[in-house]
Amino acid sequence: MTDLYQPTARTTATRYRDRMHYERDAAHKILDEAYDCTVAFVVDGEPRVLPTLHVRVGETIYLHASTGGRLGLTARADGIRVCVSVTLLDGLVYARSQFHHSANYRSLVAHGTAHPVTDTGEKATAMTALVEKLGAGRAADSRPPTTRELASTVVLALPLAEVSVRARAGGVADDPEDLTLPHWAGVLPLQRIAGPPQPDAGVSTPPPAYLARHPSPWTTAEPMRGQHVALEPLAPGHVDGLLNALADDDVWQFLPSPKPRTREEMAEHVESAARGQWAGERVAWAQCDPATGEVMGMTSYHDVDEERASLGIGHTILGRRWWRTGVNTEAKLLLLERAFEVLGAERVFWYTDIRNERSQRAIARLGASRDGLIRRHRLRPDGTWRDSVMFAMTADEWPGARERLRTRLAAA
Repeated sequence: MTDLYQPTARTTATRYRDRMHYERDAAHKILDEAYDCTVAFVVDGEPRVLPTLHVRVGETIYLHASTGGRLGLTARADGIRVCVSVTLLDGLVYARSQFHHSANYRSLVAHGTAHPVTDTGEKATAMTALVEKLGAGRAADSRPPTTRELASTVVLALPLAEVSVRARAGGVADDPEDLTLPHWAGVLPLQRIAGPPQPDAGVSTPPPAYLARHPSPWTTAEPMRGQHVALEPLAPGHVDGLLNALADDDVWQFLPSPKPRTREEMAEHVESAARGQWAGERVAWAQCDPATGEVMGMTSYHDVDEERASLGIGHTILGRRWWRTGVNTEAKLLLLERAFEVLGAERVFWYTDIRNERSQRAIARLGASRDGLIRRHRLRPDGTWRDSVMFAMTADEWPGARERLRTRLAAA
């Protein structure tokens, strides 16, 4: 097998030949990156174009269809002639002249005859591959299809034989005489970005790892466990426990967000943390009793800056019952150990309301130094501006702070 697909009359460019390519590797990358495709075929002399899902296994595209759909009904044992198209739009090109507006893209067109897969082993392999494309590990994390469900599904196999790739990259191609025109010109990059996972009703577990946009350990809420507290990745299943543990108004006195007073408001508070984690800005944990599992509060990394090896510890809310116990000290020790010893942080910092003297004393007891005051840093729930005191600890200061924290914890 060569590294190139052989051009045919249907895959030979008649315009912009420099954009046409036949490399197998380029074709495979487009098919693997795209989740969906369009399939064109003819029914009773009329053209049809349908969107569907696909997956590539080796040199075969597998297409998903229903036995009751037009594509599934038209596909016979001898196959159906199709044209499959996949496009990844990478940017919009704005020229000074309207004629030269364009787009940056990568696209693929494959011609051939798609055959229904009748071998049960091949069909099961194709459907598993399609599910795994949605997330590595998803096949084991979901119920396999029943015999009836398999019977209602058509899987079509299209060999990758007659294939072409067309792509454009780069900037504006204005005519020389238009370069002095006063109009803005340039490229607007586009990319497909997933939002935070939205759990279905009744789902209490955190989103699986294969849905994470940021696989970096800096933005991964790894579980941590001590004698006084267990830090669990914050999930919808913690909502009821948080609502009960954090019912005291004093807990929320100096926080920048108002106290959630209903289950719906607490669920939104947890969802807000999930959105922050999805954006790579926050990593949230529930603080739980390691013996009973009772939820005691929550805490987070925030303002995560992997490039500069720094992060903040904050959004910490602990139920009043656990104040002046070993819970907060051990939680901070676990978070600091992960930051400095696992992630390789150079600096960890804290912000707290200038009026919150109790919090300032607690942060200072961790071994952090007061670095300064940020005026009008955040809005309080009552609409007034908050001045924030900033504390920080560096990697050089961490070993001494670690020993002092362990000593304090042993006496708790």
